[in-house]
Amino acid sequence: MDIAFLAKYYKFFISGTGVTLFLSFFGVVFGVIFGVVLALMKMSEKRIVRFPATAYIEVVRGTPLLVQLFIVYYGLPLLTGIEFPDLMLAIISVSFNSAAYVAEIIRAGIQSIDKGQMEAARSLGLTHGMAMRCIIIPQAFKNILPALGNEFIVLVKESAIVSVVGIYDLMYRADTVRGISYKPFAPLIIAAIIYFIITFTLSKLVGNLERRLNASDSRN
Repeated sequence: MDIAFLAKYYKFFISGTGVTLFLSFFGVVFGVIFGVVLALMKMSEKRIVRFPATAYIEVVRGTPLLVQLFIVYYGLPLLTGIEFPDLMLAIISVSFNSAAYVAEIIRAGIQSIDKGQMEAARSLGLTHGMAMRCIIIPQAFKNILPALGNEFIVLVKESAIVSVVGIYDLMYRADTVRGISYKPFAPLIIAAIIYFIITFTLSKLVGNLERRLNASDSRN
């Protein structure tokens, strides 16, 4: 495989990788924030609070990310009358998608905490909200950190879809190099190698984190 074009176009891949990591990172951060809200809403005993969160999670998990991307990218500026930067619309799209999956991860994490923890907190005079915020959610996050790491890995790969609306991510840059270098195949292999290096590294970090948490639990 002739990769001589890399000497001329390597900056395309570097800048594209930066955009992919930026998009994925903020997608997970905002996805976690929105996911916590959705998880708490879905666990509410009030149906009027529980129903919107349940419906949102089911709809987002049941529709392709590409459709959600188009809806946000073309629909949000029309609905609000505001011209958002393209990258911001892409982050909003992946964040809304990630939040539905993260909400289920967080809900499972909260439900894995012994009910006695809540009862003990309430017996000490804490309100339900304070007990969740100060005792239950911090413990749940410790349990779900590996799952959140895996969500980040998935998002790195799925973020390639934003290239269809012209976001300058790694996939878009690889396509650009294909066009200007007249190399239809090699730039895709370079992009695949970069994606693999990112996800493999993240997988190792998540595995290491999981082992540390397990070791910490064993000592306790």
